[in-house]
Amino acid sequence: MPELPEVETVRRGLEPAMEGARFVKVEARRPDLRWPLPKDFAARIEGSTVIGLGRRGKYLLADLSSGDVLMMHLGMSGSFRVARNAKAKTPGTFHHERSVAPGHDHVVFHMSSGASVTFNDPRRFGFMKLVPRSDLDRDPLMRALGPEPLGNAFDAALLAKACAGKKTSLKAALSDQKVVAGLGNIYVCEALHRARLSPRRRASTIANKSGRANERAERVVEAIKAVLNDAIKQGGSSLRDHRQTTGELGYFQHHFRVYDREGGRCPTPGCGGAIKRIVQSGRSTFFCPVCQK
Repeated sequence: MPELPEVETVRRGLEPAMEGARFVKVEARRPDLRWPLPKDFAARIEGSTVIGLGRRGKYLLADLSSGDVLMMHLGMSGSFRVARNAKAKTPGTFHHERSVAPGHDHVVFHMSSGASVTFNDPRRFGFMKLVPRSDLDRDPLMRALGPEPLGNAFDAALLAKACAGKKTSLKAALSDQKVVAGLGNIYVCEALHRARLSPRRRASTIANKSGRANERAERVVEAIKAVLNDAIKQGGSSLRDHRQTTGELGYFQHHFRVYDREGGRCPTPGCGGAIKRIVQSGRSTFFCPVCQK
């Protein structure tokens, strides 16, 4: 599933086509994705203008002039394709080709910008939802999200407070969207390697007995921000199905230190360890057992 850098890359790719543009026509080619589309979905959107296109965690949020917010999630295999003058491009970054099969084109937005924006999702794990702007913060999906890792409010003190007393592993805690929004398996592995912290370490060890941040919390927050910013600059990671709106693949996978590098030499200067793969909560974890403690 795309993580924060991939979703942010998609947002930036959609922005020129959607932000400030009006929905001239909306095609809902099936009544459901992961969940049923909202009642009168097309009618509620048509004629409204996208005031702003934002992101919260792994969700895309289109703020509409109607007073609603269009919440969109890519799921496992969803992607957007932007077409102008019969030339289509796909925003995002996915290693395996994103589907362009017309049978998987479930929603099409025809924008006053002259672009058509098509949502294609073979597995239909993605979704679209309309939420009144005044209710957005109370929406169950939004309410369950922790702080934005690239936001000013996210710091060592906030993370330590969230992890204090937790008996789960640090990997599991950082993957919990209630602790920090937008992180997933890839970037948690990469951040923990940069922070030189073991994914098996108990989450509570980044806080002292009073719940205040220690030096480990400072390291992991710095690493999270650094790896996410680096990944966004590279257009995300071309894993599974992710592809940019331009149709180009992201390149951050070429900069992975540990993810999917089992048996490879640890890139930490002077370490000499080998990357190991273990399974945590049913997901592969990659780390260096020598320099990550």
